[in-house]
Amino acid sequence: MIAWPDSERRVIADYVRDLGMRTELARTVYRQILDSFQTVVERHAIIDRSTLKAWLSERTRYWAPSTMDHHARVVDRFLSYLAGEAVIAANPIDVLRTDYEIRTRRSIWRALATTNPDAALAALRRPKPFGSVLGAMMRDHIALMRNRGYRYTTQATWCLRFDRYLQAHPDLASQPMEVVLESWRAARSTRNHAAECERLEGIMAKALRHKDPALKARRPNPKPLQEVARHWRRPHIYSPADVRRMLDLARSYPSPRAPLRPLTIYTMLLLAYCAGLRRSEIARLDLGDVDLGACTITIRETKFFKTRILPLSESVMAELVAYMDARRRGGGSQDQGSGLFWHEQGDHRYTPTATAWLLVDILRRADLKPWRGKVGPRLHDLRHSMVVNRILEWYRTGINPQDRLPFLATYMGHRDIHSTLVYITVTQDLLQEASERFRVLGAPCLTLTQEGRS
Repeated sequence: MIAWPDSERRVIADYVRDLGMRTELARTVYRQILDSFQTVVERHAIIDRSTLKAWLSERTRYWAPSTMDHHARVVDRFLSYLAGEAVIAANPIDVLRTDYEIRTRRSIWRALATTNPDAALAALRRPKPFGSVLGAMMRDHIALMRNRGYRYTTQATWCLRFDRYLQAHPDLASQPMEVVLESWRAARSTRNHAAECERLEGIMAKALRHKDPALKARRPNPKPLQEVARHWRRPHIYSPADVRRMLDLARSYPSPRAPLRPLTIYTMLLLAYCAGLRRSEIARLDLGDVDLGACTITIRETKFFKTRILPLSESVMAELVAYMDARRRGGGSQDQGSGLFWHEQGDHRYTPTATAWLLVDILRRADLKPWRGKVGPRLHDLRHSMVVNRILEWYRTGINPQDRLPFLATYMGHRDIHSTLVYITVTQDLLQEASERFRVLGAPCLTLTQEGRS
């Protein structure tokens, strides 16, 4: 077992070397950061929060907060490495996350850098999951539904929000269920909150009926859900010219430190539009999911627990092959289980969040979406655009879209055509093609009817 801290700094040197960074400058920066941390550690008997606080106090004199965030991440990963090698008992950041129920690591580092870390950490403390008076019932109900094959992730989020509210209002612990739910409904006045409360009431009623089947079934109130649906944001349908502009911008994306990134974004965008992939499906693609011989990609275990094999056109497949060649030349792993969209840092795979950020940045650069906020066209609208433009093309080539909807639903990964119908936005072009189809088919019938009357 290795020992640290060591006087020759061999542990740091070996750790930085194993990271496989491409430039000597990056390796030098990492060594300097970790050397400064070891210097502080050597003055303390153990590695705990006081050690981290001492290091942060020294570094914040010279570095901006954004730079300190980067240095803290470097030290954090090094501490996790030492804990994994059993050199230290545990990463102190992991201990604080457990003690304070804090989700993000960066917030802990920033709290330790303040003048009063105890107060800052206490302000970050999250309530214990399902620690309220109704927490056990909600936890058991979620476990039951998941054992029956439901994912129940969104419902669990609603229950956790309700649970945190109950923990923040202990006076509700002795109140009847109707009073508690009414208090939660009155906590916010938004339409989405009202709809969430309606769904939560259904969940709680179902959980109570599982415990006592003699209870009457609750009659749902459709009004909150109808109100949300009435104000749902209309999808933006990208024109082929919009998509071409985004693809051109992706190819020229400024990324001097990651030369493969422009082609990566280009290929991601191509699959998002041409194959109608969700961002999570793009991020989870493995190298082995691409079948060059059959010109297909495999989308595994996504929404609705579906795995599907999607054929791609020759032009899209050619672009995908070009990306895979560039990926190989750039040093990407050729293991079939490695991420298709590869980068040089971290775990070598773009996360769904990183994928969405890059593609939304292209939308902003194309002047399709404002530079700030969540307003304007969305990344998911590419799926809507794929459906609308595909149906429009069917109309123009004389194909009846009604006959092809089951195939389109399967391609999109939907359970049935009803989910696909949500994606059909009536644009002016689509309305014109449908009207022309009706004119061609319906005009002879009208003529025969008029001749019969005469």
